[in-house]
Amino acid sequence: SGQVIRIGQPSSASAAIDWAQPLAGKKVLVTGASRGIGAAIAEVMARDGAQLICLDVPQAQDGLDEIAARLGGRALAMDISAPEAPTLLSEAALADGGWDVLVNNAGITRDKTIANMKDALWQSVINVNLSTQERINDALVEAGALKAGARIVCVSSISGIAGNLGQTNYAFSKAGVIGMVQSMAPLLAERGITINAVAPGFIETQM
Repeated sequence: SGQVIRIGQPSSASAAIDWAQPLAGKKVLVTGASRGIGAAIAEVMARDGAQLICLDVPQAQDGLDEIAARLGGRALAMDISAPEAPTLLSEAALADGGWDVLVNNAGITRDKTIANMKDALWQSVINVNLSTQERINDALVEAGALKAGARIVCVSSISGIAGNLGQTNYAFSKAGVIGMVQSMAPLLAERGITINAVAPGFIETQM
């Protein structure tokens, strides 16, 4: 696929892992979890034993409730692009005793060629796909709402690596996710937290 894989230094601590349930007891937040890629991520996390917090916008409440109930998780309806969202998530995580994994999956597309791109279409995609991830990451880390050894996974896209016609705003936002991860990784490593980006190719979902 042409994706880049960067290998860091291995951790000095090597705890025993139950490969049947490697995430047993771990509290995991998945954003955009009501359908598509987010729902698939939630299903795998639940399969591996995680205690799920499934988040999506209030408009997706029905689908969110369904998948949370099916996977034995908890539904959290929230617009993560709202100014108060990072604080509310930090408070929720602290009330929960801290979270072990954050999967920043939520995203949108507003496709147009750059010549026809309206400012609102550009800003909305950058805000949801990139700026929101950055604000939430910063807020959770600053509040101490992520446990020691926590993992942050940010969903980018192959469009952020190779670009795509009519998706300048989307490609820009997803390239920004990769840059954000690269800049944050050494800082978070000092706290024992890892952050990575994954860049799927085209996947047929409702989005």
